[in-house]
Amino acid sequence: MGMGTSPVGMGMCQSGPVGMRTFPPGLVYVPRDVGAPSCPRPSSVRCWGWPLVPDPPHQCRTAPPPPPLPAPAPLGGSGGGARAPIGAASGRWRGRALTPVNDSPPVAPRCQRPRWANTGPGAPGRAGCPRPLLAPSGPGPWEGASSGAGGGFWGIFVNRSLALEKIKCFGFDMDYTLAMYKSPDYEELAFALLLEHLVSIGYPHEILAYKYDPTFPTRGLVFDALYGNLLKVDSHGNLLVCAHGFRFLKGAEILHYYPNKFIQRDDMKRFHILNTLFNLTEAHLYACLVDFFTNCSRYVNCDTGYKHGNLFMSFRSMFQDVREAMDSVHLSGCLKEKTLENLEKYVVKDPRVPLLLSRMKEVGKVFLATNSDYNYTDAIMSYLFDFSDGHKQAETPQRPWRSYFDLIVVDTRKPLFFAEGTVLRQVNTDTGKLRIGTYTGPLQHCAVYSGGSSDVVCDLLGVKGKDILYMGDHIFGDILKSKKRQGWRTFLVVPELARELQVWTEKSELFEELRSLDLFLAELYQHLDSGSSERPDISSIKRRIQKVTHEMDMCYGKMGSLFRCGSRQTLFANQLMRYADLYAASFINFLYYPFSYLFRAPPVLMAHESTVEHGRLDAGEAGTTLAPWLAQHGHPGQQVAGVCRDSSGEEEDDGEA
Repeated sequence: MGMGTSPVGMGMCQSGPVGMRTFPPGLVYVPRDVGAPSCPRPSSVRCWGWPLVPDPPHQCRTAPPPPPLPAPAPLGGSGGGARAPIGAASGRWRGRALTPVNDSPPVAPRCQRPRWANTGPGAPGRAGCPRPLLAPSGPGPWEGASSGAGGGFWGIFVNRSLALEKIKCFGFDMDYTLAMYKSPDYEELAFALLLEHLVSIGYPHEILAYKYDPTFPTRGLVFDALYGNLLKVDSHGNLLVCAHGFRFLKGAEILHYYPNKFIQRDDMKRFHILNTLFNLTEAHLYACLVDFFTNCSRYVNCDTGYKHGNLFMSFRSMFQDVREAMDSVHLSGCLKEKTLENLEKYVVKDPRVPLLLSRMKEVGKVFLATNSDYNYTDAIMSYLFDFSDGHKQAETPQRPWRSYFDLIVVDTRKPLFFAEGTVLRQVNTDTGKLRIGTYTGPLQHCAVYSGGSSDVVCDLLGVKGKDILYMGDHIFGDILKSKKRQGWRTFLVVPELARELQVWTEKSELFEELRSLDLFLAELYQHLDSGSSERPDISSIKRRIQKVTHEMDMCYGKMGSLFRCGSRQTLFANQLMRYADLYAASFINFLYYPFSYLFRAPPVLMAHESTVEHGRLDAGEAGTTLAPWLAQHGHPGQQVAGVCRDSSGEEEDDGEA
């Protein structure tokens, strides 16, 4: 890029306020009030699930505005430049004026908005007469975050356009999707069982004193089995956060282990990604074990482990022990047994689940594909669908849970399920035992199968890849593999969105300051070229960026946000945007969208495309601009079942390949 271009794309990042040079006229940096109270540490209670609130009224009414959308990051920085924060529009800046084009708040829902209007990039755009985006606050499993953008948000976010009416089959995972486990109670139970198992194989009894801390771990961390560090990285493997036990490393300490502040993510024997909600307890356990052995006087600290007399315990062997403990706790059934003993304590029960599934079954086929065995699946699902006690919010008549599904597959062994799979066998629902031999017959009503593959599911249901929308919580086992191997449409359940949206809304001024600092860095180099000998002093700006980034991270938890570190996005955020067509805090949010709905993703400009100014139109301006075309082709209000028809009566595709 030439020296005379816009500050967009200068690639400066990560560092914080004004340098030692004089700024151009009219460019004034006003730092956020440093005397303002800092963000408090997050609460020790983090509960997930969907809020138990009534279905919002369907008539037109004034709705509260949606929470502010994430502000666009400066384009052209690390990661390709044109990619904006999750759910946000790609920013487009007017040259040197440094004035964002899309800095106006999102358009408030209005009943007169045309059906085809997009209510905002990445936001849960409502067609026609929109209902409020925020549910009425009330009791629910999101304790401490049940109001505002946290507990009551029922929007669905769009990465790739999807016409819901084209979906012929809805697929579900069970754990953390249909069955949402209450946090932190469920994690505390799993953590205690893991500690007991480690003690039983010879680990010191002192580790039993550790308790699960829900504010420490987050999904998407990477465990380094060579040095025992927990890492937070971006999509390229650049380090964002590094912790050894509960001690966060900085500067020279990080360079000692990682000279380039970079890891080879494809070294799967050394670096292990902790992407699932079940991995939260595992990540915290690694930190506890490293903390214990580092501070225990009986052990000598080494770079790659600990020495005790003639014995050496490497971090790799510690990783293997924890993984074996995880397998034992889950496969032996002790975690499942404890869960079934107190379902009210550990499992969220929502009367809207049977209501949504019954509506889905009216417009398409519905199947369940879970790694759990039949007996556990039957117990959990029976609990979720049992409202025989006359629950006041239950809106569907009581019936067996299996009747809500056209196909039920247990013991799927995902992600193997999306490749060659395993032998398909039928389950005896009376005993829970598998019938011998491979099942080769037609699909039977209310039958339960074990194993199989995604190809078998398509054959039994008579559907193909893009006919299926599959919903799960596992970015790798549910979303990535189903997308890459089968071409299924994907919906990722991200229960952390409640907390993320709440902090993003309440602390938006922190990101605004980071964005301003990034723009100031770009402006410092704006007027320099290859003949310039001047070297701007940016040390104070870098320090400020580091301070604001840390303050912003601490608002989310000790490991920061699931999606970002300051202005840089995490590996998890990149995978979510790449493989999940849609995502939300819960699949139950589909209850508030018609099955003819078109989820439209905003266009994302590349760095070179963003050099041309593109104004942002609201719904009224768009209608005026398109008036000649509308007069010729007919108003979108003439659409049938969500598909626009032109004057010749032929259906017009939504543009999806």
